[in-house]
Amino acid sequence: MKSQKFIDDIDTCPPIGRTATLGLQHVLVMYAGAVTVPLIVGGALNLSPEHLAILINADLLCCGLVSLLQALGIGKWIGIRLPVMMGVSYAGIAPMIAIGMNPEMGLPGLYGAIIAAGLICFLFMPVIIKALPLFPPLVTGATLLSLGTGLLGVAIAWAGGGYGAADFGNPFYIGVAGLVLVVTLLVARFARGFFSSLAVLAGIAAGMLVAVAFGKVSITGLDAVPMVEMVRPFQFGLPTFEPVAIITMTLIVLITMVESIGLFFSLGEILNHKITRSEFKRGLRADALGATIGGIFNAFPYTSYAQNIGLVGITGVRSRYVCAAAGIFLIMLGLLPKVAHVIATIPHYVLGGAAIAMFGMVAASGVRILQSVDFRNNRHNTLILAISLGVGMIPTMSPNFFSAFPKYMAPFLQSGVLLTVITAVILNVIFNGVRHSQLDLSDDPAEAAAPPELGMAQSSARP
Repeated sequence: MKSQKFIDDIDTCPPIGRTATLGLQHVLVMYAGAVTVPLIVGGALNLSPEHLAILINADLLCCGLVSLLQALGIGKWIGIRLPVMMGVSYAGIAPMIAIGMNPEMGLPGLYGAIIAAGLICFLFMPVIIKALPLFPPLVTGATLLSLGTGLLGVAIAWAGGGYGAADFGNPFYIGVAGLVLVVTLLVARFARGFFSSLAVLAGIAAGMLVAVAFGKVSITGLDAVPMVEMVRPFQFGLPTFEPVAIITMTLIVLITMVESIGLFFSLGEILNHKITRSEFKRGLRADALGATIGGIFNAFPYTSYAQNIGLVGITGVRSRYVCAAAGIFLIMLGLLPKVAHVIATIPHYVLGGAAIAMFGMVAASGVRILQSVDFRNNRHNTLILAISLGVGMIPTMSPNFFSAFPKYMAPFLQSGVLLTVITAVILNVIFNGVRHSQLDLSDDPAEAAAPPELGMAQSSARP
């Protein structure tokens, strides 16, 4: 990583024009993923087009708010203050649909459960942080490798035309996705200075131009979309709090935190920045608070987005203010439906070409972390990695493998990342024990100033 050339420092704000352009690039690479979940959930719940639009705008608004929370932080105790973009997690799709379709709960029950889950995880953050010794390089590396490999399936599906496309695999789609990838690589290799940091944006622009030239992009219906539309809290009714739904969504928020832990490690590797215990706590607190914000504004739980972390690695732009600018753009999109409608016309196959590189960077970060693991002298580590990856790939390789199991277990059994984490943690404890030196997390001096209700009670067995 010492040879990696970064263009901006983490705490340096580039000139306004440059910051805005780079922030827009972050928005473009995450937009499809950000709107996919509300489209899926809203469609499954048979929401009207008007209500579906409310769901999408609320999601974009919350993506922006929580991204600002992570990148800029609040005081000394919330927000990791690194170039992190937050988006809605895919982990909760199935349980959220199940809760929303329950006539006794509906959307008020779903949003009440999300609000409560975020608050519960926020309050129990000291316990979550104490579990960090269970995530040595072997576990985090396996998790990131599993996450990146699984996400490559999403990127490939996009490159083929997107999920449910009637002409999936159309050579035109694959050709455009390939063009996006080639242009991205060429700009990253041969461009200099500021322009080299726009590699992904250049690839997407090239793919979009081809799609427009062949008449594959339409903005029909733009005139009917209002220019400005405010997102209001509790637009689907005041929240209700059902114990079963709260327990389910609390587990989902915990899953998103497991994803964030791995992605924070990945970001640290990409930035050559040792993430402190304090930064972990601040980042995970923002995750938990993000879920509560999502529930209030008719949205969902949020997690760090892998494609944006991959973008940091590709472009070398690590200023957190670029992500803050992207957060502002997302808030504007949430309030300006016309702009969101135009950006939504970017075809999935255009985004798929860029996603192959970005998701691949996440898997590569896992490989980089695994290089510090002793496989030569400890044969058990190879066995742990092999089995945890194999178990984690089950939902990807055979989506119906666990179909006969109870539906309430779906959040666990359909998450390849969680299966990898659980398997790797258990096997690592059995074969290697819990070695507190496996994680080198130093304390941040600012942590000493944290108030008791937000600070972590210092563990005698610190990592």
